[in-house]
Amino acid sequence: GYVAEWIVDNLPGATSFVTVDRTQKYYAAGFKMGYKDFSPTTGKPRYFINNHITLVLRWRKAPGKAGNNGGKVIVGFEVYTKSIGTEDRKDTGCPQDVHNVDQGMELYIAPNNTNLASKYPFSSYLPEQDDIDDGSTLTIPFSYAVYFREDTRVDWANRWDMYFKNQEESSRIHWLAILNSLGISCMLTAVVVMIWNRIVHGDPKSTKDGSAEEGKIRVRRKKSRTGSRSPGLGEKGRSSLLEQNGGADHDDNSSSDEESIEDITGWKLLHGDVFRSPAYAGLFAPLIGSGTQLVFMTTGLLILSSLGVLNPSFRGGFVSVGMGLFIFAGIFSGYFSGRVYKTFGGKNWRKNTLMTALLFPGHLFTTIFVLNLFVWAQASSTALPFGTLVGLAALWLLIQVPLVYAGSWLGYHHSQPWEHPTKTNSIPRQVPEQAWYTKNIYTVLLAGLVPFAVIFIELLFVFRSLWQDKSGYYYAFGFLSVVSLVLIITVAEVTIVAIYVQLCAENYHWWWQSFFIGGGSAIWIFAYCMWYYFTKLNIQGFISGMLFFSYSLLACTVYGLLTGTVGFLTAYAFVRRIYGQVGSMVIKAD
Repeated sequence: GYVAEWIVDNLPGATSFVTVDRTQKYYAAGFKMGYKDFSPTTGKPRYFINNHITLVLRWRKAPGKAGNNGGKVIVGFEVYTKSIGTEDRKDTGCPQDVHNVDQGMELYIAPNNTNLASKYPFSSYLPEQDDIDDGSTLTIPFSYAVYFREDTRVDWANRWDMYFKNQEESSRIHWLAILNSLGISCMLTAVVVMIWNRIVHGDPKSTKDGSAEEGKIRVRRKKSRTGSRSPGLGEKGRSSLLEQNGGADHDDNSSSDEESIEDITGWKLLHGDVFRSPAYAGLFAPLIGSGTQLVFMTTGLLILSSLGVLNPSFRGGFVSVGMGLFIFAGIFSGYFSGRVYKTFGGKNWRKNTLMTALLFPGHLFTTIFVLNLFVWAQASSTALPFGTLVGLAALWLLIQVPLVYAGSWLGYHHSQPWEHPTKTNSIPRQVPEQAWYTKNIYTVLLAGLVPFAVIFIELLFVFRSLWQDKSGYYYAFGFLSVVSLVLIITVAEVTIVAIYVQLCAENYHWWWQSFFIGGGSAIWIFAYCMWYYFTKLNIQGFISGMLFFSYSLLACTVYGLLTGTVGFLTAYAFVRRIYGQVGSMVIKAD
């Protein structure tokens, strides 16, 4: 399964394929280093290496003035491989005939029977395998051929199209993913609209005991049929002789002068506790700051990729630009973390700044460094050089940390904390017994299943492009941007619905819950990664499996932190909005 990739003029060497109807040709980046076969006599597996490479370089006249001056450009780079045995070769080592090959180059080292015979002098049977090195070697001859062919059918600007030509089936998958996402999002939008209408026009469900307990009611005074205002609750009326002696007339008009008391529903009972600072507020603020940093980075990458700025020809550009955006977004991380920390009433803003600058970026860097040690131990060429790791650490400590400090200083000292529409009571309210579906773990799992259903189809295509497709490139960033936008809307709507249900159950511990609900789909994505590993991939070896699961867990952590921040910000805006109405309508009874 090993694949090599050579590059000429920033164009990867490709293996050529044709569609099923043989009408179109397309490329897959890289070429196989060998193949596996089975012996026709013993049935045992045999392994062959492709030791002859044929390179076909397609060129044409360069566009513009360079072409007029005799310049040429590469518009295609094809690689054809073949396994050829050591027999029937020229004196130079090149094969006599590369087209008619009887025997491939098998990776098999025959045992040295001389050494075995001396080791077992009185034995009539010599074992085929022996753990002791018997000095046997295998010589593999490598050869190559290069052909230059002029091709005027492919323009320089379109030379990457062959790598993405077989797109008909994938386009249908993308449209199916978008329709699936829009369908789920529309249903959630309808639910959110119903909740909002219920809040604005009054909740039919009431709790009279709660209004007596809080001592706060909303009084609506109706006018009598004569147009005079009825006296309010506890208001001293100006008694006249007619009023003192005319009790019967007063009873007759009681139906028009009675006061209408609007009962306070479950979520309204929490107006004195809903904005109480959460537990571990010193940890919550740095996580929200790092989440906003990831939101900025992801948005920038999707925009640049959709516009075509980041494309496969810009080799390494996605990672490099993403790293630059992440470092620059440190100022947003510090700002939001500092302001949230100030809203919670925090005093030690420097400690909060250090946690924001070191907590998540430090976890990210440490994980990559430790995993890279395992890759080093395997002597893999994909291991990051030590100088690259030092450069990443320098970017983190010398550039991002000062940016986080500057943003935190602005957010804490030069910005006002977010004002809450209601005051917090000095004594916390007791939370009643909760239903099973409103408890933390069940709510997170159930709510996280909805965003996962939105991105499931597109996620399947991303995994297939990265792990199974011959192209090895993911290019549909326009579709991915649309699905990501629908995902963010879905996360926001799911969080609103879940937090509203929790508040109606008189549970005001919504801060952490909104964060976990927003990032709950990360659990399902990691479970999907496990399923994909065991059912679709053929990864062998402990180190390879550990790297797959470690990087999958790291990616799910980044995703959960991003969507969790979106969930919290949406829930915070929703809670402030609905309790802003309560704060303006509810008055204390005399």
